[in-house]
Amino acid sequence: MTEAVIRATGIPFDKIDSDEEAIEAAKKYGMAFENEADWSRGKIIAEMFEDYCEDIPGFLDGPCFVCGHPLEVSPLAKKDPKDPRITRRFEAYINGWEISNAFSELNDPIDQYERFAEQQRQLDLGIDDEAHPMDTDFVNALEVGMPPTGGIGIGVDRLVMLLTDSATIRDVQLFPTMKPEGKGGIEIDFSKVKIEPLFEEEVDFDTFSKSDFRAVKIKACEEVPKSDKLLKFTLNDGSGEDRIILSGIKKYYDPAELVGKTAIAIVNLPPRKMMGEYSNGMLISAVNEYDGDEMLNLLLVDDRIPAGAKLY
Repeated sequence: MTEAVIRATGIPFDKIDSDEEAIEAAKKYGMAFENEADWSRGKIIAEMFEDYCEDIPGFLDGPCFVCGHPLEVSPLAKKDPKDPRITRRFEAYINGWEISNAFSELNDPIDQYERFAEQQRQLDLGIDDEAHPMDTDFVNALEVGMPPTGGIGIGVDRLVMLLTDSATIRDVQLFPTMKPEGKGGIEIDFSKVKIEPLFEEEVDFDTFSKSDFRAVKIKACEEVPKSDKLLKFTLNDGSGEDRIILSGIKKYYDPAELVGKTAIAIVNLPPRKMMGEYSNGMLISAVNEYDGDEMLNLLLVDDRIPAGAKLY
């Protein structure tokens, strides 16, 4: 994994040993950190692999095996005896898709308890919502004894996509996720809603006014091949030319249900290359936590609002 990040970003992580050096190198490359104290060298490498390697066209077409995952993102895997910063784990990639995940199971109860404790700390502090919670029953089972064990999990859906030459996972699922019946949608229990704290730092009006928010009509929406996250939107922004924006909201929406809707976008951001195509702007979504999981709603407005209408 470290080698993949070095190839994609040019950052010499093989020569960087401290968390502080890794943070500075990542910041220079463009990564932003809310709290630098929550980040380590290994966590940065894993994050940069996800953000900068997985979406490069052809980079993981393989077939190839990505190995050497950092300890911070592999709480159940054994340490590599030659480098305790990484684990004995691999992921198989074909056609840019992660097909399988495998590792040597950690069977040291003391090491496992310490890793669970760190993961639970991150979970309690809200540092990492995907951290593994403490599992004392599992640790107790290890104390009784577990022989050397290895495991592999294969994504059958993606394997079938590969064998049938299907572009999206919905094409091979017997029961793909459907939107709720009725116009009312899902009833929300607001006692389970958690929002991010409001920013304390003020933004001056001149800086804010430079952001160009516009109403846009969704002319077309499709899944981006080889991406687990992205939808490609073709938008009418009132200029007479189509605007392409890529947005990582694939797991929340069926593309077909968004066509014809009116959304809000920032249209004067610099183009950003994603999956080999430039995204020209950003669609606005409302994000919050609901019952421990992330909830996202694309901001859709009245269809009577014309394309290109400016927000003030």
